[in-house]
Amino acid sequence: MRPRKLHYQEISRLAPLLKAGKLSPVELTEALLARVEALDPRLHAYARVTADEARAAARVAEARIRRGDYLGPLHGIPVAVKDLFWTQGVVTAAGTTVHGDFVPAEDSTVVRRLREAGAIILGKLQMTEGAFATHHPAIAPPVNPWGADHWTGASSSGSGVATAAGLCCASLGTDTGGSIRFPCAANGLTGLKPTWGRVSRHGSFELAAFLDHVGPIARSAADARILFNAIAGHDPLDPTSDSPQPRGRVRAVALKGLIVGVDPYWNSNGTDDATQRVLENVLAMLRSLGADVREVRFPDAWHIAGQWEAQCGVQTAVAHADTYPARAADYGPALSRLIEVGRSLDGTAYQRLLLSAAAFTGRVNALLESIDLLLVPVQPIAAPTHGQLGALAADPEANQRLIQFTAPFNISGHPALSLPGGHTPEGLPIGFQFVARKGGEQTLLGAGVALQRVTDWHRAHPAC
Repeated sequence: MRPRKLHYQEISRLAPLLKAGKLSPVELTEALLARVEALDPRLHAYARVTADEARAAARVAEARIRRGDYLGPLHGIPVAVKDLFWTQGVVTAAGTTVHGDFVPAEDSTVVRRLREAGAIILGKLQMTEGAFATHHPAIAPPVNPWGADHWTGASSSGSGVATAAGLCCASLGTDTGGSIRFPCAANGLTGLKPTWGRVSRHGSFELAAFLDHVGPIARSAADARILFNAIAGHDPLDPTSDSPQPRGRVRAVALKGLIVGVDPYWNSNGTDDATQRVLENVLAMLRSLGADVREVRFPDAWHIAGQWEAQCGVQTAVAHADTYPARAADYGPALSRLIEVGRSLDGTAYQRLLLSAAAFTGRVNALLESIDLLLVPVQPIAAPTHGQLGALAADPEANQRLIQFTAPFNISGHPALSLPGGHTPEGLPIGFQFVARKGGEQTLLGAGVALQRVTDWHRAHPAC
């Protein structure tokens, strides 16, 4: 039976309908473009909509599917991508005014792989300036469809808002300190930050080369797996990309017997009551499904989270060397400040950061050898308001606390899956995350699929 609200359906449900000819890629694309036209003037999720290109791609997809040339579960599925991924012939500004007229001559590797899988690109999604903390003052920021007063979740803000509001079926984002996982927690979505290097970064604007991760934002773990399988793997154009052997229990379809580690002290370090209740509910569900929950002690995440900004700042200063300080006046205050942090750090201080990061990574590797999954919050504050975030920005220690559950895994490079785990008393989404060994994406995604088969947290939608 055809679903009524196409814009909120999972890819895993739409794909069989498209394959069987019960749903047309043209019809699906037009439905989503109409929704974008109706809602995006208020939500500001898109930096630009490529409607003509999307309609042309939908017609091609429809013709191929009709003649039996079906490419797989993304064929005919309308998606959108964060505006730091190059798209041939379309402005790619990365949330900046500095690059406001940059038109790439080629697609980024991940965009090319989406197209090769038959996906239809609806447009480019808005983001914070250069993928750092805040939006450029000249750009209207995306609005959380669950509540306009609440955070949209850092740099992949448009990706989170568009996916949650049904303005695309799924999206791509990047995560340097939490910017796939934060938008998923803020918008009730599922998102994967893969192992560093599992997904090519060729053709994407850089924030911090050794911290940047490319991954999917979707309605479910099943959908995230579909996108990840399409974009992952070695790319000759990105020498840092690789295809490591999967680690752990590949494509787990049940949680029974999986060893889940929990550090009660770390997980409760400054987390609010609503977040604690979500973790308790998830633990109860895991135990009921047969998971082997064990108490562990995580390495010093507070210390490593405190080093993230300096490490990011140095790498960002390198990434922006062609335009900063030469065009410093075109930069917003947050990104300028980060670059200045990096420019002020000397080589010996940066080497100490790298040594500390390597030691931390080794300790995390050792811990994850003894468990299959680690359960942690995404953030200590459930559904923060813009006012709460403004106070955090003025308090370095509070900001460090905000990223203590996300940034450590950018530094270590381990994969993490953000999942919706319920709602605040006011009805706003709350997320949690699983972390696995490097190369353990399929274990993460399989566990997410298993959990979402018996829960409905991921099926909630904003009232829009």
